[in-house]
Amino acid sequence: MRAKILIFAILTFTVMANAQTSKKMNNKKNTETATFANGCFWCTEAIFQQLDGVKKVTSGYTGGKTKNPTYNEVVTGKTGHAEAIQIKYNPEKISYLELLEVFFSTHDPTTLNRQGYDVGTQYRSAIFYHSNSQKQQAEAFIKALIKTKAFDKPIVTEIDDMKKFYIAENYHQNYYNNNKTKGYCTIVINPKLEKFKKDFKAKLKQK
Repeated sequence: MRAKILIFAILTFTVMANAQTSKKMNNKKNTETATFANGCFWCTEAIFQQLDGVKKVTSGYTGGKTKNPTYNEVVTGKTGHAEAIQIKYNPEKISYLELLEVFFSTHDPTTLNRQGYDVGTQYRSAIFYHSNSQKQQAEAFIKALIKTKAFDKPIVTEIDDMKKFYIAENYHQNYYNNNKTKGYCTIVINPKLEKFKKDFKAKLKQK
């Protein structure tokens, strides 16, 4: 149901977005970047890796003031950084709006500094935009979600400009694919991933 609501929400401003996109089509690069924070990056990385048009997903930290933070520092909640993913994608295959749709469909944007059992500012919901266009699309998407009452509670997702992204330690990269048999992957990530694949079947990479 939520996926259908989000699809309806995105349609309320697709015409506006298409108009903006058409003006830039001739100058469109083959690769663009999006940065999201929506809970544990082990989960979010595994989800966005499945999308057709997504070239690479990197786990890292952003949004805080501590330089070159480590995972042990970030989990204390004192660095100001959030666990985040940076996505390299082909805009000719998948749009930023479609990435936003997946972002809002695969976490709870109404819980402040929390996703499930993961609690702290490092697990906050946030969109870090790389251009004014991304900022406008994110703001419009949230307005559409509010207008269509896609969620019962207020959306607390932050929208902030992308400043510095710190790549997480190597063992965090491609975590799910490298650790499928571990407890967190089987108990937490697998159910989320299976639901995502069912709801977004048409957007997945073909094997």
